[in-house]
Amino acid sequence: MAMPDALDRFAVPCLEGSHGSDGRNEKESEFEISDEERKNRIGMLKMKAYKMRNSFKNKSRSRSDFGTSVFLEDGQDTQVVEAVNAFREVLTMEGLLPARHNDHHELLRFLKARKFDIGKAKHMWQNMLQWRRDFGADTIMEDFVFTERNEVLQFYPQGYHGVDKVGRPIYIERIGKINLDKLLEVTTLDRYIRYHVQEFEKSLSIRFHACSKAAKRHIDTSLTILDVEGVALTNLTKTVREVVMQLQKIDNDFYPETLGQMFIVNAGPGFRLLWNVLKPFLDPDTTSKIHVLGNCYQRKLLEVVDERELPGFLGGSCTCTEHGGCLRSDKGPWKDQNPSENQ
Repeated sequence: MAMPDALDRFAVPCLEGSHGSDGRNEKESEFEISDEERKNRIGMLKMKAYKMRNSFKNKSRSRSDFGTSVFLEDGQDTQVVEAVNAFREVLTMEGLLPARHNDHHELLRFLKARKFDIGKAKHMWQNMLQWRRDFGADTIMEDFVFTERNEVLQFYPQGYHGVDKVGRPIYIERIGKINLDKLLEVTTLDRYIRYHVQEFEKSLSIRFHACSKAAKRHIDTSLTILDVEGVALTNLTKTVREVVMQLQKIDNDFYPETLGQMFIVNAGPGFRLLWNVLKPFLDPDTTSKIHVLGNCYQRKLLEVVDERELPGFLGGSCTCTEHGGCLRSDKGPWKDQNPSENQ
C-alpha cells in the first residue's frame, strides 16, 4: 500500500546538513553519524513521541478506531503524522525499515498496537521482521500453493465474502462446523497455518487495496463474523486450543490492528461462559470491537452489512450458488479488479 501523496508534506527531513554547526559535510547521510549521536537523536525522538502519546491519550479512548482522520485526503491529523514520522526515523536509523514496509499505515498500526510507545512498537516491529524472515512471509504468495483448499473448506467453513457498509472486507468462519479430525486427514497444521498467513498477505496486498479503491478511502481493517452455533466447552480439545493460540499469536503480533469489528453470532450458554472467562484477559480496545450475540443477530448485522453482501445462512440474500456457496466464492472488489489473484 503506497503512502498518500499528502503525507509528503510531513516527511521527516534527512539529516543531511542538519548538523552544520559541527563542521560536517552537508551531504553526509544519517548512516554516517556517530553511535552516540544516533542514540541521542533516537532518545529525542522517543521523548517527542512520548509527549505526543500523552497529548492524545484521551482522544484515543473516545474513538473506537483511533486515527481515523489520518485516512482523509485532506486535513491530516498532524499529531498522528508526526508520531509515525518519528517512528519511521527511529527504524531508519537502526536499519529496521525495509522498503516494502516503509508505509505510513503499516507503521501506524504498530504504533496503535503499543499505544504510541515508540520503544515498545520498535520491539514489536523487530520481532515481526525476524518472524517474516524465519517464516518466509515475504514470498509466501508465490511460494506456497494450498492445493487442498476445497477439502479444507468442507471441514472448516471460512472465507472472505463481500464488504460492509463502510467498504471493509468481511471475513466469516463457521466455527461450530469444524471437524478437526477430518481436517487433519486432508492437510497438516503446518500447512493450514501457512495458508492462514498467505490469506493475511492477500488481504494486505490485494483485498485492502481493492477495497480502498472501491470505497475511495483508506481501508486496512476487516469485519469478522464468527458463527459459533454448536460450540461448547467440549469442542475445545487440546489440539484445537493449540491451533487457536498459534493463529492468535500470529494475528496479534505480526498483523496488529487489522480487526475493525467482530460479531460473534449464535452464542449459546456454553460459549458465553467461555467468553466471560476470556474477556478479562483481552485488551479493552480489542473487546470494544467485539459484539457477542445470540440467535437473534440478523438485525444487528444488517445495520453494518447490506443484505446483498451477507450470505443467506446469516440472514442475507446472497447464495453464490455458481461458486458452490458464499464461503467458496471470495466475492469482493478484489476479485472484480484482479480475478487472477483469487483462483
